[in-house]
Amino acid sequence: MVKKKISSKEKNKKTIVSNKKDYLNFKDTSEVKISEKISENVIGQEEALEIIQKAAAQRRHVLLLGEPGTGKSMLGKALAEILSTKNALDVLSYPNQKDENNPIIKVTKAGDGQKIVDKSKALNLKNVGKGQGMILFIFIILGLAISYYHYWKWQIKDFSDVVYAAWIIADVIIIGFLVFAISISSSLSKKAGLGGNSEAGAPKLIVDNSNRRVIFEDASGAHEGALLGDVLHDPFQSGGLGTPAHQRVVAGMIHKANGGVLFVDEIATLKPEMQQELLTAIQEKQMSITGRSERSAGAMVRSTPVPTDFVLVAAGNLETLKYMHPALRSRIRGYGYEVYMNEHMADTLENRAKIIQFIAQEVKNDKKIPHFNSEACELIVLDAKKRGDKATKLTTRFRELGGIVRAAGDIAVNRKSKVVEVEDVKEAFKKVRSIEGQMISKYIEVKKQYSLIATQGFEIGKINGLAVVGATPPYAGMVMPIEAEVVKSGKGQVYATGKLGEIAKESITNISGLIKKLFGEDLKKDFSVYVQFLQTYEGVEGDSASIAIATAIVSALKSIPIKQSIAMTGSLSIRGEVLPIGGVSAKVEGAYETGLRTVIIPKTNVQDLVLSNSIKKAMKIIPVSSIGEVLLQILEFKAKDKVLVNKLKRLK
Repeated sequence: MVKKKISSKEKNKKTIVSNKKDYLNFKDTSEVKISEKISENVIGQEEALEIIQKAAAQRRHVLLLGEPGTGKSMLGKALAEILSTKNALDVLSYPNQKDENNPIIKVTKAGDGQKIVDKSKALNLKNVGKGQGMILFIFIILGLAISYYHYWKWQIKDFSDVVYAAWIIADVIIIGFLVFAISISSSLSKKAGLGGNSEAGAPKLIVDNSNRRVIFEDASGAHEGALLGDVLHDPFQSGGLGTPAHQRVVAGMIHKANGGVLFVDEIATLKPEMQQELLTAIQEKQMSITGRSERSAGAMVRSTPVPTDFVLVAAGNLETLKYMHPALRSRIRGYGYEVYMNEHMADTLENRAKIIQFIAQEVKNDKKIPHFNSEACELIVLDAKKRGDKATKLTTRFRELGGIVRAAGDIAVNRKSKVVEVEDVKEAFKKVRSIEGQMISKYIEVKKQYSLIATQGFEIGKINGLAVVGATPPYAGMVMPIEAEVVKSGKGQVYATGKLGEIAKESITNISGLIKKLFGEDLKKDFSVYVQFLQTYEGVEGDSASIAIATAIVSALKSIPIKQSIAMTGSLSIRGEVLPIGGVSAKVEGAYETGLRTVIIPKTNVQDLVLSNSIKKAMKIIPVSSIGEVLLQILEFKAKDKVLVNKLKRLK
């Protein structure tokens, strides 16, 4: 087997970075090259892009699943960009002389559709009013002859003056009525397409691809008519005043996407019947257009089939699978690909450079904000690492990073700066805080006001746990006071309040087994245990507070005070091991904002910490790997507890 030699340059690209700044060798982002091709601007989704390229080559459908902001729509546009438009078609709707409610659909080369319509209108204009002028001339001559006859009769005294005057009035009325009748007749014939009306007799261009570089239709959230096409209602359905049926046909996005890409985000939000229609369009590669409202005159109209040969790129999250039509998903799986989007990418020099590229792309696309200097870019890269919430990872949720970029740019514009600097980015972090982060700030203010969170002293059975708010990074960290009380009782029950979720309840059960192992005392048999999460009205879920709960119970059971100057977070196994948790950086920040300066975290989470320099200097981080280490660090032991201390030391 021949081993490929890897150059030092390639090694450097694959090396996980920490403090290296080789990717910052530029003055500002105006020096960063940006490709005009969408596919070359996709970041962090290399595997998905490879599948997109295969799908474009073979015209396969794709289902993209993942968190919002990871680039699903960008991949859809990349697929459309790869597809050729040289065979793009224009679609026209023609009147059907045999059945006016069945317009005839014809296709032609892209760009020729408008020429056909213009040519037809020009031809019809030549016929406008043909024959009408001669008829009008005859009626005018006839009217004048009758008037002259009455004048002659008056001259030979056959009519009196009064009778003659009456005839003059009658002649004027008759001639005026004839002229009006001819004008109305001409108008009605135009409406009916019989008298040379350039609109009624001409075809209607319903899909125009003449100037489209790519064929990409975003049907996310589209209603039925917009997606599947419609026939407009005609209030004038009789007497020749109505608009011909073929002129009321409106193409849907499935027809406009013919030859290109139809992108549907959150596809499960489409009604089941719409998903079924979409499936039919995919299978048959054509679908007629009819009125979508049964109360509309358009419901009587149904065109001949319109081409719908598109590539479907459907998108959503894992919940999408529950509500997606089984037959539609089966079609995609059988004739295409399913892709789960990356939420993270490796923290390498190469990927950090790609985030710089992303910043430059956002500046270019926004067109209203200045470029970023290298120091400002570094802050955003570090924020991407923080949002990754894992060691050696960067986030791929670029939509949220884009919000930071635009906010920082707006701040720079406001102060009339030609470049975005570090202070602008720092200010942007404050301005674009999540709702959860803003809520935590108010929460801390209230808790401080009523002294619900203690940051100094010692208390038995009370501890400062840490939690996060938010479904995805960046989380908002908060201090969550937990109290425990252990009462000698034969009931052996555990009572927990604070709207605990299932995982949180299970963690308390596991703690009971651990305490029996450590101290030989059976909580379920000899004691009643009460655990309260103070004022957690919105509920608590997860097991990241299990070491805090265990510590509070041990403190209450053995009457050993807890240091209130320390907060902690960590999951606990039934063997006493401290396991890693999520959102560790946010939790440390939450402790810092509350006024605490010492935090206990799982040893395996130390590498996940991404903190500002000011917080790093202010905070003391204590990494632990077992419950023994936790108790030794946070409990205030006395001389009488020497035996327990020695036992805990042996657990380390």
